[in-house]
Amino acid sequence: MTAVGASRAAEGRTMQASAASLQRVQASVRERLDEVTAEMWRVVATDAPMVAQMSAHLMAMRGKMFRPTLVLLASSADDHPEPNAIPLAAAIELIHLATLVHDDAIDHSVLRRGMPTLNSLFSHQISVIMGDFLYSTALTRLVSVGNLGALEALTRASTDMTIGELRQLAVVSPLEFSEDDYFTLIRSKTASLISAACEIGALCGANEHRRTLAKYGEELGMTFQITDDLIDYTEAASTTGKPTGIDLREHKVTLPLIAAMGTMSAPERRKVEALFDADVPGDKLIAEVIEIVKMNGGLEYARAAASKYAALAEKTLTALPDTVARAALFESISYVMERHA
Repeated sequence: MTAVGASRAAEGRTMQASAASLQRVQASVRERLDEVTAEMWRVVATDAPMVAQMSAHLMAMRGKMFRPTLVLLASSADDHPEPNAIPLAAAIELIHLATLVHDDAIDHSVLRRGMPTLNSLFSHQISVIMGDFLYSTALTRLVSVGNLGALEALTRASTDMTIGELRQLAVVSPLEFSEDDYFTLIRSKTASLISAACEIGALCGANEHRRTLAKYGEELGMTFQITDDLIDYTEAASTTGKPTGIDLREHKVTLPLIAAMGTMSAPERRKVEALFDADVPGDKLIAEVIEIVKMNGGLEYARAAASKYAALAEKTLTALPDTVARAALFESISYVMERHA
């Protein structure tokens, strides 16, 4: 087998392992996840034709329902599933979809999960308003459930995500973005919502474990985003067999690059600066910078950081009772880590 063939085979095994891991995570809540999807359809139902069209498109491109899964598992931490977890899980996923819609509009992205984004089908203005609609309908549903603790947790996470986005947009010199800046950003933009998902689940089924599950969710969220940023440097595009480097194309600085910057030679740093100076970096330059990051230990550093947060999440879970839900929450950590293995 050639080196390229071996690499692609390894990627295939990683994807299969990740998919199998997610199936194990969701096994005990599979039927309830179907109820969450049905609830999402009910919440976004409207007689406004354009909104209905956009809602249908978003529902078709929704992801793996990982955050609703965490809500359902957290609510079952004491082995007593709570019916109110269904609308709360739906609200979490609608908020997540809203953040993706807003992110795509801000970044002018044309594809999301292989499908056209709302802003590419309609306009940036309309997609921003649609994101607002998803936020407001999700919060309205939470109010109707009457769980003020869940409402507080989700609005807090929404505020954190908004502040994180503003912090990212306010960065003037991306290459001066520090490791502390990075961790602050991903704690706001990613970990806050995953933490809220676990906390909200606890509030409707395992209230005594609220703080433990919120802490676990934050640690899992940090792991999730670091591994997501690693994928940008490691996952090959199907057409080229080379890493996509989407973050680099969009001039986003993540942990692998931050870590590598500290050991780069002057010529290597100039290559990175050239990429960030280019309005539209070419494939060759992106590939060169990815290789520079690899050679300077950026990927190993990020993997170690992800492993550290994964270990913290595992330790936090030991405080929960030994249930099927806890086993699935442990498996969630493996699923997150396997996404970049």
